[in-house]
Amino acid sequence: MKYEKLAKDIIKNVGGKDNVISVAHCVTRLRFRLKDESKAKTNVFKKMDGVVTVLSSGGQYQVVIGNHVPDVYSEVASIGGFGEGSDDDTPNNGSILDKFIDIVSGVFTPILSVLCAAGMMKGFNALFMALGFYGMDSGTYLILNAIGDSLFYFFPIFLGYTSAKKFKLNPFVGMAIGATLVYPSIVGSMGVEPMSVFFEGTMFAAPVRLKFLGLPVVMMNYTSSVIPIIFATYMGSKFEKGFKKIIPDVVKAFLVPFFTMLVAIPLTLIIVGPITTVISQLLGNGILAVLEISPVLAGLVLGGLWQIMVIFGLHWGIIPAIINNLMTNGYDVIIALVFSASFAQIGVVLAIMFKTKDKKLKALSVSAFISGIFGVTEPAIYGITLPRKKPFIISCIAASIGGGVAGLMGAQIYMMGGLGVFALPSAIHPVDGIGNSFYAMVVAMLVGFGLGFVMMMMTKFKDEVVEEEKGGRELLRAPMNGVVMPLSSLSDGAFSKGALGRGIAVEPKHGKVISPADGVITTFFETGHAVGITTNNGTEILIHVGMDTVKLGGRFFTPKAKQGDVVKAGDLLLEFDLKGIKGEGYVTATPIVITNSADYLDIFETEQKNIAFGDDFITLIK
Repeated sequence: MKYEKLAKDIIKNVGGKDNVISVAHCVTRLRFRLKDESKAKTNVFKKMDGVVTVLSSGGQYQVVIGNHVPDVYSEVASIGGFGEGSDDDTPNNGSILDKFIDIVSGVFTPILSVLCAAGMMKGFNALFMALGFYGMDSGTYLILNAIGDSLFYFFPIFLGYTSAKKFKLNPFVGMAIGATLVYPSIVGSMGVEPMSVFFEGTMFAAPVRLKFLGLPVVMMNYTSSVIPIIFATYMGSKFEKGFKKIIPDVVKAFLVPFFTMLVAIPLTLIIVGPITTVISQLLGNGILAVLEISPVLAGLVLGGLWQIMVIFGLHWGIIPAIINNLMTNGYDVIIALVFSASFAQIGVVLAIMFKTKDKKLKALSVSAFISGIFGVTEPAIYGITLPRKKPFIISCIAASIGGGVAGLMGAQIYMMGGLGVFALPSAIHPVDGIGNSFYAMVVAMLVGFGLGFVMMMMTKFKDEVVEEEKGGRELLRAPMNGVVMPLSSLSDGAFSKGALGRGIAVEPKHGKVISPADGVITTFFETGHAVGITTNNGTEILIHVGMDTVKLGGRFFTPKAKQGDVVKAGDLLLEFDLKGIKGEGYVTATPIVITNSADYLDIFETEQKNIAFGDDFITLIK
C-alpha cells in the first residue's frame, strides 16, 4: 500500500478509470492507452511528487515513474481494476507509426525484463567460462545455459502469449501455436530428406519435407524466431473472432479454440511460417548489410539520436529488428552502436554533480548517476539534463562519438543482455569468449562517458531551471521561504475572496523576497511592504508582505531594488525584519497574487506544504 495515494492520483489525472483503455509498464514508465488524451492533466503530472515527467508518443500516454514503476503499476492495476494487459476493442486511431509502435510495445514490453534477465544469464555464463571458472562440459555451465537459453529457444511460446493478449486472442491458443512451432517432432523434421524443393537453385530454395492432407509443408526452423508467431497469432485472432460469431454458446468454450487451432496452426506451417521466416532473414541480412556499408556513420547517427528516440518512444520500432538480428544471424550491431549513450548521459551528470552548488541538484545527480550506471537514465534525462538543454545536447554529442568508435572497432553483441554495465557480457562470444567486440564496447563506453564528463566540466550552466513559456505555459518560482497557505485563510477580504486575483499565501520563515521570474518591477510601494512585477511573458504578480503592514510606514522594510528595475528570477527584491513586524502585532502571512488572472485558462498552485526559495510555485496556462 506504499504507493496507494500516488496510484489514485495517477488514475484521477489520466481522466479516471473510464478513460483508460489499457495500461502496462516498462523499466521506468507506466504506458497508458487513453480514450481521450485531452482529459489527462499533463501539467498536474509534471508537478506531482513521485512522477518524473509525462510524454505522449506512439499512441501512448507515458507517465515516467522511475525504478520502482513495477510497484506503482501493481497499485494502479489493483485500484483501477485494469488487470494484466487490460484492453478493449477501442482502436488506436493514430498514424501508422503510432499503430506499429503500439503493437510492438504491447507484444515486447511484458517480456522485456525477463528477456534481459535471460540474456544476462547467458552473458555472465559466457564470461565465467572465458575466465576459466569452468568449461562447457561442466554441469554448472549446462544448467546456467539452460536457464538463460530456454526463453530464447522457446521464444515463440512466450511471444504467442503476449501477442495473443495484444490481438485479443485466447492467450493459451497463442501459446499452443508457438509450442507447435517448436515441437520436437516439427523441429526434428528439418533433418528429414526433402521430398522436393521449391525454387531450386535460387536464394529462395525451399525443401518440402512433410505433407498435411496432401499439401506440401516447407519446414523452417522456428526456434528463437520472432516474426512468424506474431503474424500467426494475428491471423488466429481473426479466425477466433469469426468462430465466436457462428458457434453456439453452449459449445463455444471448447469448439472455438478447437477450430481456431485446427485452421490457424496448419496455415501457419504451410503459408505464414515459411513466408515470414524468409522475410525475417531478408530483414536481418538487409539491416546488417546497410549498417556495414558505413558502420562509423551508422554509429554516429544512431548513437546521437538514441536518447531522443527513447524520449519519444521511437526506439520501440527498432527493438524487433534487434531481436530478429540476434535470432536470425546470431549477432546484432545496433545495440552495440547505441551502448555508449547511457554512459555519455551519466558522464554529464557526474560533471554537474561536481560543479553545482545547489544541494538539491547535487543529491539528485548522485541518485541519477547510480541509476544510469545500470542503464536507467530517465531520472538523469528528465530531472537534470533535458530541462537545462545544454547538458542534454552534450550527452547526445558524446554518445554520437562513442557510437562512431563502436562502429569503427566493429562492436557486436551476441545475446539480448541487461542495461548499462550489465550489457557488457552480451558482447562476449558464447564459444570464442572475450574478443574484439567486448573491448570495442568497453572503449565506446569510456569514450562516451569521458567526453560527456569533460565537455560538461568545460560548459557553464544554471543550477536552477528557469522555464520559458512553451505552448502558453509559464512557471513561477517561490519568492519566499515558508509555509504555504490558501488565500482563503487570510483575514483581508480583498485577498481571501480573490478580488485581486488568484494565487497563494506564504507564512515566511525568513525576511527575504526574491523575484519569482524574469521581468521588470512595475510597482514598489514607498513603504516597501509590497512589490509588483510584470514578467517577460506578461504575467502581473503582486507580493504583499503581511496584512495591513502599510501602516508601519516603511519601518522594518529594506528594499533591495527599485521601481523600473529589470530583474532575473532569484534576484533579491526586499528584506524585512520578521520579528520586528510580529512584535508590532501584525500578521506576516504574505499573499502572492496574479493580478491579471483573467488572462489565463488555468492557474495551478503548488501542493507542497513547505516551500523554499526557487521551488516550483505557480504554473500558468494561457
